[in-house]
Amino acid sequence: MVGTTALTAAGILVCLVTALLPGPEAEVGADVAAPAATRAEATPSTPTSTSTPASPSTPTSPAPPTDSSHAAATATAAVGSTTAAPQPPAKATPQAASGTEPSAGRIQPGTTYKGVATAYAAGDGNGACLFGPSDDLMVAAMNTTDYEASRACGAYVRVRAASGASITVRITNECPLPCAPGQLDLSEQAFAKLADPKLGRIPITWSLLSPRTSGTISVRYKTGSSPHWCGIQVIDHRNPVARLEVRTTKGWRRLPRTEYNYFLAADGSGCGGAMRITDIYGEQLTVDGAALLPNVAQPTRVQFAPH
Repeated sequence: MVGTTALTAAGILVCLVTALLPGPEAEVGADVAAPAATRAEATPSTPTSTSTPASPSTPTSPAPPTDSSHAAATATAAVGSTTAAPQPPAKATPQAASGTEPSAGRIQPGTTYKGVATAYAAGDGNGACLFGPSDDLMVAAMNTTDYEASRACGAYVRVRAASGASITVRITNECPLPCAPGQLDLSEQAFAKLADPKLGRIPITWSLLSPRTSGTISVRYKTGSSPHWCGIQVIDHRNPVARLEVRTTKGWRRLPRTEYNYFLAADGSGCGGAMRITDIYGEQLTVDGAALLPNVAQPTRVQFAPH
């Protein structure tokens, strides 16, 4: 009996010790927490788009113009007597295929802006956008804020005065400070169609247009362009241009845009090859066969759709 009692007491003691030891639940909890931390560390960051522009280096070709005021553009942009090259083949692609959808920037379609109109002597219609002389002088300089480092270049805007008179002008120039956001500095000829030039300053509203035209887009390489460095400009586009890409051995590469309205390939990558032009509505036009001819406006067979 004594032996049986001793064995029973020993068994109870063993059970008590076992109950006080950490159970399998604690160990499992530790194992679950560790993989969660590991997944958080291993989560990949958002990949960089292949169309993201590389940081442009300082070009070794002739320095770009520094005049962003109303002064006439320099001779580097003038087409003058230069003969255009044969019309390059081109094709249109309806939807953007690389990167995110382009933004319209500050000037949004379907939006009416308020501001004032002033007037300036536009000369031959050339300006900071470096398009060259204009066939007509229904042009305007956009205030620096809405000019947005040349994004407004080539945009058509409908301008209305309080009297009800309205005109359509093309943005070819920049109006520097103190021009305020919303302000348009119209050519004297354009201002005169809205109000008496003696007024000098009138309240207006304006909005972006996508006019009908029978013309097609042209492209031009900047003076000094070569296989080692080039600047590319888009001319006579119906809608504002949001992006320009060139085809390289690694695929399409988006070029950074300058304040003087050229897209630069500072290392020469893609110069002389196919280019892809996207407007603010996301439509893409692909141009093949544009020769690397500096300061020559080369017509294409394509144009953005009206909106």
